[in-house]
Amino acid sequence: MSNQHQVQATDQQEQFVLRMRGLGTRTVVYQQNVAASLGLYNNDFISVDILREKGPITAGELSKLTGLATGSVTALIDRLEKSGYVRRQNDPNDRRKVIIVPLYEQKEDVSNTYIPLHNEMVKLASTYTEEELELITQFLNKASTVLDDQIDRLSSTPRIKSST
Repeated sequence: MSNQHQVQATDQQEQFVLRMRGLGTRTVVYQQNVAASLGLYNNDFISVDILREKGPITAGELSKLTGLATGSVTALIDRLEKSGYVRRQNDPNDRRKVIIVPLYEQKEDVSNTYIPLHNEMVKLASTYTEEELELITQFLNKASTVLDDQIDRLSSTPRIKSST
């Protein structure tokens, strides 16, 4: 039995939370469609996106960020390396470690896939003032931190087995 309880929210806060969840769902569906259009598995594409955000990282770090087992990440990196999305490189600070270096910027199919979304988001951003964009960006950074914390919480909690 969980001892979690739901925080009481105003109607406006509740609508806000629902819209955020809806945005998250749409983002996942968009990512799945991008992955499919590029001929990638969704987990592979999520990893490409993580690498775009974080830059070169170790396989262990990628495993932690994706929640995938180390063996799965090794196979994933093999697939991404074979299709030219990443390359392995020795860590200059620790020769025992290997860093996964993203190469997606050089992949025209990736940039072409994202150009329409980028252009539409720039158009959307142009409808806000600099001050509003600063506030929205601050919010998105804080929301990302909340999500990272929740991902850490979920990934460190034993999995609940489905009874189906």
